[in-house]
Amino acid sequence: MKLRKSIFIVLSYIIYLGQLYSQTGCTDVLANNYDPLAVQNDGSCTYDPVNIEVNNTYILDPVVEETSGLIYWDDKLWTHNDNADTNLYALNPEDGSIIGNISLFPQTNTDWEEISQDDGYVYVGDFGNNTQGNRHDLKIIRILKSSILNREPIMDLINFEYEDQIDFSPQGPNNTDFDCEALIVTEDNIYLFTKEWVSHKTRLYKLPKVPGTYSAQLLDSYQIDGLVTGAVYNKEINLIVLSGYSTLLQPFVELLYDYPDANFLQGNKRKINVNLPFHQVEGISSKDGLDYYLTNEKFARSGTIQQLHTLDLSVFLGGSLEILPIEDSSRFAIYPNPTDTLLEIKDINKLFPVKYKLLDNSSRMVSEGILTSKENSIDFSNYPKGFYILKLGEKNKDTYKVIKK
Repeated sequence: MKLRKSIFIVLSYIIYLGQLYSQTGCTDVLANNYDPLAVQNDGSCTYDPVNIEVNNTYILDPVVEETSGLIYWDDKLWTHNDNADTNLYALNPEDGSIIGNISLFPQTNTDWEEISQDDGYVYVGDFGNNTQGNRHDLKIIRILKSSILNREPIMDLINFEYEDQIDFSPQGPNNTDFDCEALIVTEDNIYLFTKEWVSHKTRLYKLPKVPGTYSAQLLDSYQIDGLVTGAVYNKEINLIVLSGYSTLLQPFVELLYDYPDANFLQGNKRKINVNLPFHQVEGISSKDGLDYYLTNEKFARSGTIQQLHTLDLSVFLGGSLEILPIEDSSRFAIYPNPTDTLLEIKDINKLFPVKYKLLDNSSRMVSEGILTSKENSIDFSNYPKGFYILKLGEKNKDTYKVIKK
């Protein structure tokens, strides 16, 4: 009997450990419902609404007043218009000025709505479908990157229809859920995020990334409560950021991360409103996964002209993403982290005194001051638990993520 009891206790303990280390829940420390025992994200995280400001805004040349997609490549931003014009335009990331262009003729532009890339190719999505919702000629133009640099574009086509679209009768302007303005390209496939004028959802479809004619496979859907207009994918940190706007032209970005495999809508989903009222945001890109570029097209009814904006999302990306500089590769050491009282800052390279800024997860300043060899700590005792950004130095050269327990 003692042996059976011992075996039962051991088996019960093993089962308990298995349940403990396979517990699902919200794994993001920035969320309202963060579960410290969860080891697998189940997509249940919730967040307080937040509005953020852009860092800079630049007026774009009228030649790109219908800017509709954006990538960062070859140290330039690349954009295009969404009707008739068959040029790609290279922009200076510092001020949005046009510094070059290349024609994709003899390709035509029925409704170019997105541009994306992988290591070898640029992809332009001619799949805008909001006029009547009944296009049969949806396609993605694939251009060899090296041929763009040689100014002799080598192009082919990926043609498709949606596997679940059976009604091709005219629906009238802006009255279809089979519109699309966002795509990403992974190692193996193209993924589309729809712009749904009726349901205000987005659906996720998959396509091969090689030339041919395909039926786009429906994978998932999500009630995003808005109109999705762009997407950027960072494969190094498995992060997707969507851009879009509400029916009242309130721009937003939606962060998708900590998802299993290519189930992009099954992980964390966090919407962040951007304080650009009545701006029709169309393109989004990033060079590092922290700082982002947004473009909006001209919208005559609101008096909004075409613009390029810069946006810092770093404070929202520290809960589940390890993408900020780490302490042992920089000039300071910070400890303990996480902390519930004092955060100590050690000056490795004897740089004190040094200015510091502490920001919360809404980019709001929490505190600022000067650290010295005698005053080298920050008191977190009265701060709410969550995620913070500590910036050190005159130009915020050293950046750390700090978690308050």
